[in-house]
Amino acid sequence: MISKNLFIYDSIKLFEILNEIKSKFNFEVNYIDKKEYNKIDFQNYKNYLIISTNSYEKINNCLVIDKLPEKISKLIEKINLGFLRNQFSSQSEIKVGKYLLDLNSRKINFEKIHLDLTEKECDLILFIQSNKKVNLKALQKNVWGHSSDLETHTVETHIYRLRKKMYESFKDDNFIKFDKKGYFLS
Repeated sequence: MISKNLFIYDSIKLFEILNEIKSKFNFEVNYIDKKEYNKIDFQNYKNYLIISTNSYEKINNCLVIDKLPEKISKLIEKINLGFLRNQFSSQSEIKVGKYLLDLNSRKINFEKIHLDLTEKECDLILFIQSNKKVNLKALQKNVWGHSSDLETHTVETHIYRLRKKMYESFKDDNFIKFDKKGYFLS
C-alpha cells in the first residue's frame, strides 16, 4: 500500500512527465488545479506533497520547481526529500488538548501563538499526558530521575513556572491541574 501522495498543482506538463514513469516511484502521482485543490481535505492524507512550477502563498506542503528543465533524477530526489521532511515534521508534532506540541522546536502552539518550552517542560507535559494522572513521586522519578524519598520542590517549581508561562501566552490557567490523585492536563 502506498501511503505517499504527490499532487502536481497546475502544471499539466510536469504531471504528464511524472505520470509516464510513475511505476518507478514509491508514491502516487495526481494532478490538481485550483478548483480541485479547494475541494480536497488534505488531513485525510498521511503524507502528501504538492509540487508546482509557480510559487503560491496559500498552499501548504508545496515544493516549487521553478527551474525546468531539470534532470529527472534531481527532481525525484527533491520530491523524496520533501516527503521525508513532511514525515519527520508530522512525527514531531503531538496534540496536547487544544495545543500542538512540536518536539523538534520545543514550542507549544495554539492558533497563531507560539510559546518556547524547555526540554524538561516538554518531558513533563509528555509524561503527564501519557499517564493521564500522575503523582509527585512518579514525576520526580521518571522526569527528573530523583529517588522517590528525596525531599525537593523541583517538580512543583517547574509546574508553577509552566502554568505561569501558559497563562501569560495563552491566558490558560487550567493547563496543568491537580487533585488528590495527582497532576493531569485539562
